[in-house]
Amino acid sequence: MTSKPIPVPQIRGHYSGGHEWIPAGESSLEVYSPLDGAHLGGVPIASPTTIDEVVKNANVAFKTWSTTPLKERVQVLFRFKTLLEKHHAELADLIQAENGKTWTEAKAEIDKGIEVLEFACSLPQIWDQGLLEVSTGVSCEYERYPLGVVLSIVPFNFPAMVPMWTIPIAIGCGNTFILKPSELVPLTSVRLAELFTEAGLPPGVFNVVHGTRETTEYLIDHPGITALSFVGSTKVARMVYQRAANLGKRALALGGAKTTW
Repeated sequence: MTSKPIPVPQIRGHYSGGHEWIPAGESSLEVYSPLDGAHLGGVPIASPTTIDEVVKNANVAFKTWSTTPLKERVQVLFRFKTLLEKHHAELADLIQAENGKTWTEAKAEIDKGIEVLEFACSLPQIWDQGLLEVSTGVSCEYERYPLGVVLSIVPFNFPAMVPMWTIPIAIGCGNTFILKPSELVPLTSVRLAELFTEAGLPPGVFNVVHGTRETTEYLIDHPGITALSFVGSTKVARMVYQRAANLGKRALALGGAKTTW
């Protein structure tokens, strides 16, 4: 099954602070459709200055978002879920255009992302903390706290599903988020950011940064980023994990795929 082609914006920028922008002087990455080689547009390659600005926005947003009650945070996720369902076909069209997979597969990718989103909406029912009596006169008290700004580095084969593995849960738990999509499929990520803003997510909570390997390395090393996740090849997963571990950062690096960053 295929879907009718949709107009794709010629240029999509970074997304931070609740809006999209293209900084002056940044070189661009061109995006082509694997379906027919059509030129879909392009995205800027983030400079260190741009990345610093995005990380700053995310850290500022964290101060308020992390103290927002959990039940209020998940209301944004509920509204985002409604928007994903409303724009289901549009997102499938966009995924098919930039990734090349069949429309049915693109649709299924959105469905799987919504499943994770539904789980995140249930966080108030499973967010446990309290007091454990471990021995006579000995107890342990445990609480959960957001980490800070988290980074997700994702591959080209699932432009929406893989990012959705982490976005709803990280945001629902009170963290702010920076997504570094594959430069081969960056367009879907910006559309997700727009829908988050429409759902009422405060500026700076969800951000998108475009770029290449150098961009990714700068993001990993940035002192304003607390934790990160990666999905891709085993070789690169090892490199990402080691780089993050050397900096004392929490990292989840899922290898085994055949992609690179």
